[in-house]
Amino acid sequence: MGKYFGTDGFRGKAGRDLTAWHAFMTGRFLGWYYRKKHDGAPARIVIGKDTRRSSYMYENALAAGISSSGSDAYLLHVTTTPCVSYITRTEGFDCGVMISASHNPFYDNGIKLMNEEGEKMDDALQDELERFIDGDPAELPYAVDDEVGKTVDFYSGRNRYIGYLTGIATRSFEKHKVGLDCANGASWMIGRSVFDALGAKTYVINAEPDGTNINKNAGSTHIEGLKEFVRENKLDVGFAFDGDADRCLAVDENGEEINGDKIMYICGKWMKSHGMLSNNTVVTTIMSNFGLYKAFDELGIRYEKTAVGDRYVYENMKENDHMLGGEQSGHIIFRKYAHTGDGLITAIMLMSVMIETNLPLSTLASGVTMYPQVLKNVEVDDKDLTLQDPLVQASVQKCTEELGENGRVLLRKSGTEPVLRVMSEAATLEECEKEVDAIIEAMRVSGHLQKVR
Repeated sequence: MGKYFGTDGFRGKAGRDLTAWHAFMTGRFLGWYYRKKHDGAPARIVIGKDTRRSSYMYENALAAGISSSGSDAYLLHVTTTPCVSYITRTEGFDCGVMISASHNPFYDNGIKLMNEEGEKMDDALQDELERFIDGDPAELPYAVDDEVGKTVDFYSGRNRYIGYLTGIATRSFEKHKVGLDCANGASWMIGRSVFDALGAKTYVINAEPDGTNINKNAGSTHIEGLKEFVRENKLDVGFAFDGDADRCLAVDENGEEINGDKIMYICGKWMKSHGMLSNNTVVTTIMSNFGLYKAFDELGIRYEKTAVGDRYVYENMKENDHMLGGEQSGHIIFRKYAHTGDGLITAIMLMSVMIETNLPLSTLASGVTMYPQVLKNVEVDDKDLTLQDPLVQASVQKCTEELGENGRVLLRKSGTEPVLRVMSEAATLEECEKEVDAIIEAMRVSGHLQKVR
């Protein structure tokens, strides 16, 4: 992780951590870098944004930076992160930029960069961009006269993406009552357009963005509203997206949540039965629930575990030619169709399984039982020394042996704080608490513990 760009772009409080100047400098660098690759011919860079008030400020600043370096900025305006990814790779753009802080509140914002394949930009190029933002080089040439770049409205790109999504579904959604929670975010128009086009009886909530209500008691991070909405309106299924719609959680016909682990189970089982699960493997992160792995074992489906972050999931999938992967939070990647998590594709795939099997979502998810989980954040004096401490390691080993095949413990470092996350999954909450507290006690005895948060 760099100074500005982390695993999911440059993110922070709008106007303080991420300013219009940062966006302008990002545009300056991208316009110059890709124009240089074209031997002075204008590069083509596509930009999308979510519904935050500050997104419009960053869109203008990015476009100004790009055009001032002699390249062309194409504006998709309000659209989803996966839409930018799709358009970048299919319309021959040099790179894509999405302005969004995903599931964060409206006062945060972010800049996500994608390469020409619609994948997250490599760290080396982002490192070079960071050096430019910090003054190295101190200046880049400005375009003059007829070399000044253009800014082009590219609304049509969104329509092409909608057309692509509707082509993924193999059957009509006719007669199905579907609820969509658009989080007052980027999917607020696209979501209804897709499901209406596929024939569903579409019911939409949280689709009235005002610049400050994105993710506010809405969407995949506040799914309670959708659960109640599905029950009250007797819907067949509901889907909740986050602010930029790269993640999706579902609600079954009974109003019960279907998280990302259960989605991977449902889709992995279906894809295996249709010969679509290459290498018979699903890629998860280390935070997926132990119950998912037990269910995969029963199905004979293999799995791999990566660090937390859909970026690492996708890198593993690409390197090993796997077709399904994701996170419990709802970032699900179907690599046949997308190079990033796509909430709308996830919803379409779940609908396809429901329709083909003629089974409700509750039945499809019944094969996996989520294990209780306890997670405590522990402030320590030194993360690495704590993990290497013999007393802590012995405690982890003892807890692992006690749980055997009926649970697990996990220690994970925070990327930004002097914090270790101590997690246990077991058959009961009491067992989870016992194991987590035993490991924390070992940290206290060894002298590393500062505070339990």
